[in-house]
Order: sequence, then C-alpha cells, then structure tokens
Amino acid sequence: MLQFAIFILVFSSAGLFTEALLPVFTERYHKMQSKKADEATKKLDNLFVEVEKKKLLFVFILSPLVLTVAGLLLYRSLIAGVAGGAAGIVIPNFFISIWEKRRKEKFRVQLLDSLMLLSGCLKAGLSLSQAFEVLVEDMPAPVSEEFGWVLKEMKMGISLEESLQRLNRRMPSEELRLITNAILIASLTGGDLPKVFSRIVTTILDNRKVKENIKTLTIQGRLQGSIMSALPFIFVWWLLTFNKGQFDIMYNSETGRMLLFVAAGLLVVGITLIRKFSTLKNI
Repeated sequence: MLQFAIFILVFSSAGLFTEALLPVFTERYHKMQSKKADEATKKLDNLFVEVEKKKLLFVFILSPLVLTVAGLLLYRSLIAGVAGGAAGIVIPNFFISIWEKRRKEKFRVQLLDSLMLLSGCLKAGLSLSQAFEVLVEDMPAPVSEEFGWVLKEMKMGISLEESLQRLNRRMPSEELRLITNAILIASLTGGDLPKVFSRIVTTILDNRKVKENIKTLTIQGRLQGSIMSALPFIFVWWLLTFNKGQFDIMYNSETGRMLLFVAAGLLVVGITLIRKFSTLKNI
C-alpha cells in the first residue's frame, strides 16, 4: 500500500513537473528555431532563392525532432538520439552554407568574363549603366542577378557607391573589390576605365596563376593532412571488423569511457590542427 502511494505521488509530481516545463521549453525552442529561420531566409534572399519563412521554420523545427527519434529507434541509444538531434540542428544551415559557397565561387569564376564584357562595352561608347544592362542580358547567373540588383538599386535612387558596397558585402572577393574600387575612382576622377579594366584583367590572371602554382606545390602537405585525419577512423573500423569485442573493456568501465571521451576530443583537436596547418587562406 505504501509503495502504491509513493508511486502515485511520484507519478503525479512528474506529471505536474512536465506540464509546467513543457510549454516553457516548447516556447523557447520555437523562438530559437524562428531566429535561425529568419537568418536562413535572409541568406536565401541574398542567393535570390525565394522560400517562405513558414516552410523554413517547419524544416528547422522538424529536422532535429525527426533525427532524434530516428537515432533512438534505429540504434536504441540515448547517445544516438542526442547525436541525431544535434545533426538536425546543424544540417539545414550546413546545406545553405554549401549553396552560398558554391554561388560565390561561381560568381568569382564569371568575374573575368564579365570584366572583359564591360571593357568592350565601354570601348564601344556605352555608359556604365548601359554596360551593366548588357552584362545582365548576356551573362548567366549569378553575375546577371547580382548586377541586375545593382541596376535596380540605382534606378530606385541609391547611389552607385552604395550599390557597389552592397554588392561587395553580398559577394566578398578580392577581385570584385578591385573592380568596384576602379569603377568608383574612375567615376570621381574621370579616368580611362577601359584601360584600367584591361590592367585588372591582367592582374586577376596573374593572381590566379600564382594561386594555382601554390595549390600544386602544397598538394603533398594537404594530401598528408587528409590521410592523417582519416587514419584513426580506418584503424577503429579495421579493429571492429576483425574483433568486435576489442573495445568492450573500454565500454564497460568508467575509466575506459572517460578515456574514449578524451580520445575523441583529442582526435577532433588533431584533425582541426592538421587542417589548419595544411590549408592556406585565400587560396
């Protein structure tokens, strides 16, 4: 009888505790994911991708929950569920970042052809605005979209300087900064812009050649970094393939679990350092 009374008391207390905390947790979770959805919407707007905030919010709220449940059901482990939830939080922004990176790289590749087209239009006697219009018509996305947005801003009364500064914030690159600075200086001083563009084309080509040479010379170091990062995972896979009970002593003792945790942390630190040492910035 006493045990039954204790059970009822604990059950009712847990119910009241859950009922009090669940709305607070749900509200905070919704606010956090709503903030992330706002940031993702702004990023997608800069990528000229129109997605409703409601759909993004649905993805940001549902993906951690779905992957948490999937981890619990498939692996029947709390750690797998937590890992799935963490992956669900990271994955949407991860894909958006990859999309953004690819767009910026494509824009950077198209800049040289765009610059040569602008130079040809200016030599033919067109104004800078008319050269931008030709660029928007003849070049594919994302260059056509970005310079089309510059034209729209100029038609709305925004100054050329401000429009180009916004373009630099959306598509930051050293090459674009050279082009926009040349345009702004020429608009103030009245310099020979086609000749300046020709020099910038030569500079960009020389810079790209130097970067390609550096990539070629450092490929051995980067390859060694990749191999060293993959070796621990290959070693663990090889051990578990031939002897599944190899790590049982580590799993079943508190000291072993602590050592595995420390090893995982040191592995992450090592991979991070290897990547930093084997990667050159802005190359």
